[in-house]
Amino acid sequence: MKKVLIIAHLFYASPRIPGLGKYLPEFGWQPIVLTTPLGEDPDSRFGPPDSFKSICKVIETHGYISSYGKKRLAPKKYRRLKRVLRFFYRYYREVAQYPDSEKGWKPFAVKVGDELFQSEEIDAMISSYSPVTSHLIASELKRKHGVPWVADFRDLWTQNHNYPYSPLRKIFERRLELKTLSVADALVSTSQFWADKLKAMHRKEAYAITNGFDPDSMSDGKADLTANFTITYTGQIYTKQDPTKLLIAIEELISQGKIDQKDVEVRFYGPENELLQREIEKRGLSKIVKQYGTIPRQDSLKKQQESQLLLLLDWEDPQEKGVFTGKIFEYFAAQRPILATGGFGDDVVEKALDQTNSGVYCLKLEDIKDALEKLYSEYKLKGRIAYHGNIEEVNKYSYREMARKFAEILNNLTAAKQT
Repeated sequence: MKKVLIIAHLFYASPRIPGLGKYLPEFGWQPIVLTTPLGEDPDSRFGPPDSFKSICKVIETHGYISSYGKKRLAPKKYRRLKRVLRFFYRYYREVAQYPDSEKGWKPFAVKVGDELFQSEEIDAMISSYSPVTSHLIASELKRKHGVPWVADFRDLWTQNHNYPYSPLRKIFERRLELKTLSVADALVSTSQFWADKLKAMHRKEAYAITNGFDPDSMSDGKADLTANFTITYTGQIYTKQDPTKLLIAIEELISQGKIDQKDVEVRFYGPENELLQREIEKRGLSKIVKQYGTIPRQDSLKKQQESQLLLLLDWEDPQEKGVFTGKIFEYFAAQRPILATGGFGDDVVEKALDQTNSGVYCLKLEDIKDALEKLYSEYKLKGRIAYHGNIEEVNKYSYREMARKFAEILNNLTAAKQT
């Protein structure tokens, strides 16, 4: 079996990289994951599960303490201070954290990487951004050892429309990106939209491989559903996602007598959202729309599987068009109908729901009202909303399929090197 060195900061890269670590061996590639010290973390989804370490070799570069872990565990008083000093902190990051806060990891990781090339017969490398340092490490190891290197972008680097720094820093960082990736053999990103941008900038092959779900966590579709007409959302609501249209649709359907509010329950599980709460109270929906706060991941999956409907909020920013919201893959695994709202139409979310027959995409308020009215009628008639997803198509978004696509790229690159 060929060996691939995966360079990734697992606190950032979960669950994409653990997905590769778990399923690449099925396609002839044994992963060795090089990461920062994992340490103790209160939220297990940011590190590999215990089972991952048992099936995949994980090398922790001891001697370096990740600033990411310290940020997450920092006392609240320091977070408040950071907000007060946000202006100064921004310019501190601009200079002191160039190219990112994990740059101190590089010398430790390169040293361990060199040792691995001496002790293991490594055939290829994958590095995953963010942080930038993952690609810097891989670039140096590539120049030293010459094995094929695939640079994976879970987000874009200087082409990111949310680039947080000044135009001056962007000039320098763009040069760094071009230099770093000049020796990469292939680029990968999570959407075709981003892959095309990478290809245009770096003038080399770029592939789109979406994130996905672990097929081992996929529901069997037999979970007991809630008695109510339940609509569930799990996870954080970002500033470019808007649940307001759903609330307006429910408010109007209730006032028109098309839905009985005694049947309805809308559940949000994730960080408390003040704007959402104000909208709930403004529309008099406090009795049926509730925020329950963050819950453990396994509980979140259970809430998805028991729900009549799953709410998916597509991006409201036109610059995010062509980019999946990661929540869709979890929902595919839950095997419950999806109600997607927002976005701009003719996008990847709409096409994926169409392809898998996993739900309905509602662009406008009237579309949401029509969909809810039909689904509610089915619920009243049968006591539940049926799931009609095409499992064969849904499985195309699994981590197994993701690993197969990466393996195909690795096979092509190693074959090309041999010839």
